[in-house]
Amino acid sequence: MKMANQLFEFLSFDKAHVTLLEEDNKRGGKDLCMKGIFIQGDVRNQNQRVYPVREIAKAVNSITEKLSTGQSVMGELDHPEELSINLDRVSHLITEMWMEGADGYGKLKIVPTPMGSIVETLLKSGAKLGVSSRGSGNVGDDGSVSDFEIITVDIVAQPSAPDAYPRTIYESLFNMKGGATIHNLAREALTEAAAKKQLYKDLQKFIQELKI
Repeated sequence: MKMANQLFEFLSFDKAHVTLLEEDNKRGGKDLCMKGIFIQGDVRNQNQRVYPVREIAKAVNSITEKLSTGQSVMGELDHPEELSINLDRVSHLITEMWMEGADGYGKLKIVPTPMGSIVETLLKSGAKLGVSSRGSGNVGDDGSVSDFEIITVDIVAQPSAPDAYPRTIYESLFNMKGGATIHNLAREALTEAAAKKQLYKDLQKFIQELKI
């Protein structure tokens, strides 16, 4: 039996046609959401893979079924090299997926976690963050993907060059001077207005350094 490959497919903010939305929540506040294309079908992407529409539709239907039964589909800030979800890096929940033409569209909601707080502040600071589907499947000699399954869709930094791989926000954050402080501020910003204000200021510098 052929072992499935781990598949990661990046779409930039512009290519995914990302729209930012604010929606009312049950807590009386607003949730920040990202809506757009999560994965493209019937086109050869920068990884030289082609996802037939039937494969994308099947994978999208699987996510929709999970959501309809009340299961949570969590996503992370950046994507790791494995298919399992790291709870300490969860930044959002996928709330919807559907097909439009050959493409799989979706909507995700930023959640109040430290990573979610960083994503929300980056987006409100003007950073153009993209999305990256994380899944598995078999890749034929011609690049065509079969037995495709979407595990989740992550939020990633848009690369400065069209063919570059997206830079990792999480690792870049901890490698920069004061990165750990930003992470701690993100935790405090969930409950303290002063910390949220400082987080916004520090992430402005981070955006300039990471060029996102």
